[in-house]
Amino acid sequence: MTIGEIRKQATDKMAKSVETLKHDLAKVRTGRAHPGILDSIRVDYYGTEMPINQVANVTLSDARTISIQPFEKKMAQVIEKAIRDSDLGVNPASSGDVIRVPMPALTEERRKELTKIVKHEGENAKVAVRNIRRDAIQHLKNLLKEGEVSEDEEKRAQDDVQKLTDKSIVDIDKLVAEKEKDLMAV
Repeated sequence: MTIGEIRKQATDKMAKSVETLKHDLAKVRTGRAHPGILDSIRVDYYGTEMPINQVANVTLSDARTISIQPFEKKMAQVIEKAIRDSDLGVNPASSGDVIRVPMPALTEERRKELTKIVKHEGENAKVAVRNIRRDAIQHLKNLLKEGEVSEDEEKRAQDDVQKLTDKSIVDIDKLVAEKEKDLMAV
C-alpha cells in the first residue's frame, strides 16, 4: 500500500463516518415533522420487511403532521401498527385511507435527553474518526519500517492524516451543534 492509497482510504472512511452521523442525527426527532423520521420503520409487505416509503406516499401536511397514504388500502392498518409499535413516541390516527402522524411538542426534559443522545452520537463519530487516524498512522509506520518510504515522507503523510482528522472532527462538531440548536428551538 502506498502513502496515496493510505491517505485516500482514510479520507473515504472519515467521510463515511461523517455521513453516518448525519444519517443518525436525522433520526433524532425535533418538534417539527420530517418524513425521514419514519425511514427506520419497516412494515411487513407480503412477507418482506420494507420501509414505509416503499409501500406508501409519505408527505408533510403541515409543520407538525406527517401524512401517509398507502398504495394499497389493506396496508393502512399494518403501517399504523408499525408506527405505534416503534420507539418514536408518536400516535398515528387514520381517517379513511390516509394516516396522519402528529408530532407532539417536545418537553424541556425530553429536549435535554435528546441533546445528550446527539452529543453521544457525535462522540461515537469522533471515536470512529480517531480510530481511522490510528490505523492510517500504523500503516504509515509499517511502510517506514519496511523501508518503502523515507522518514520525511512518513512524517508529511502523518501530518496530512492529522489534518484530515481535524477537519472531520470540526465537521462532526458543526453537525452536533446544528442539531442541538434545532432541538432547543421552541
